[in-house]
Amino acid sequence: MPGRPVPSRRTVLRSAALTPVAGLGLAACSPGDDGAAPARPTAPVDLGTDDEVAKGATKLYRDQNVVVSRDDEGALKAFSTVCTHAGCPIKKLEGTKLVCSCHGSEFDARTGEALRAPATVPLIELPVEVKQGRIVASPGT
Repeated sequence: MPGRPVPSRRTVLRSAALTPVAGLGLAACSPGDDGAAPARPTAPVDLGTDDEVAKGATKLYRDQNVVVSRDDEGALKAFSTVCTHAGCPIKKLEGTKLVCSCHGSEFDARTGEALRAPATVPLIELPVEVKQGRIVASPGT
């Protein structure tokens, strides 16, 4: 084609070499089926006895990807601990702050609010109740 410069051999080879690397970077940040946790439970989850979360306390249930907090009046709140940025399961609770090890996002475990980017969307709130002395989180809607 006239008027269009022909790329050098070096440019073509460099582009070919970088294409797979760019693809790996995109795959690492995408919430695919390879390791991304489901955003909410698919059925009610028994988390343990009612006395496991004291008034004013927060507990992370790593295996179930759920965090539960109880306010000073005794009301429970639960959130999915699947990061809203890239779908990584959050496995670290520091006081009342959840920290995602994938990209450093932080969330308030009592409100689900995103505190630190790259996540900007809050965690998914889950219905939670005490049934026969057990804390049970449900998928909700």
